[in-house]
Amino acid sequence: MGFFYNYDEVPQEGQPRKRGLARLWEMLGRDFMSFFVAGFLALVGMLPLAGGTVFALYVRRAALAPILGLAGGLIAGPQLCALADAILRSLRDDSGSWWRAYRQAWRRSVRAALLPGALGGSLLSTQIFLLFSAGVLGSPAPVGVALMTGLLLTLGLSSYLWPLLALTELPFLPLIKDAALLFLAQLPRSLAALAVVGLYWGVVLWFFPLAAPMLPLTNLWLPTLPAVMLVYPGIERAFHVEEKPQ
Repeated sequence: MGFFYNYDEVPQEGQPRKRGLARLWEMLGRDFMSFFVAGFLALVGMLPLAGGTVFALYVRRAALAPILGLAGGLIAGPQLCALADAILRSLRDDSGSWWRAYRQAWRRSVRAALLPGALGGSLLSTQIFLLFSAGVLGSPAPVGVALMTGLLLTLGLSSYLWPLLALTELPFLPLIKDAALLFLAQLPRSLAALAVVGLYWGVVLWFFPLAAPMLPLTNLWLPTLPAVMLVYPGIERAFHVEEKPQ
């Protein structure tokens, strides 16, 4: 494992790639530190969003949730995009300098990631606030189901949004449109990726605060890596990303 470089175990030209768990294990053995550092930086970038949402819940001010979520999303967006880029490069067996590629991806996408990050953070914070508030107020079950469905759809679309943003230069509206179309086009894979992300955060929240000491280690790489692996085939078929220069 290299901290900033990933030259080990790159498949030779013409050699078929491993699949499934074997492929996941291969990528972890080669690029774990790349995933870990990028995921840790993304987790740090998410802290203002998480803190703002918790604060809005604590003071019970619904108007604060979208505002603080928007501010937190502005900070988190570029880091989430750079994490997706690091994973995509590993999927394409890029053998170059990871740290240089990470910085280039961050600089390239920072402006484009601000709007999706801000709107996504505002929406996510509001959804979480409403979901927790519905539970406290004892709202009818259909309301809770609708709120949970909306939250899961937001998480599901994000599995496509950040990789697409890392790979393309699409404007905001076409970006959202393509993320939604890809989500529907390969629905089984989309739901599997969503299940991975949902299970991870479900376990963290269920065992919180006992799970808190594990967050710096598992951070955001653990749910994001298998989720991106699951949705990558559809992105590759749609955009032919492996035929483009890395």
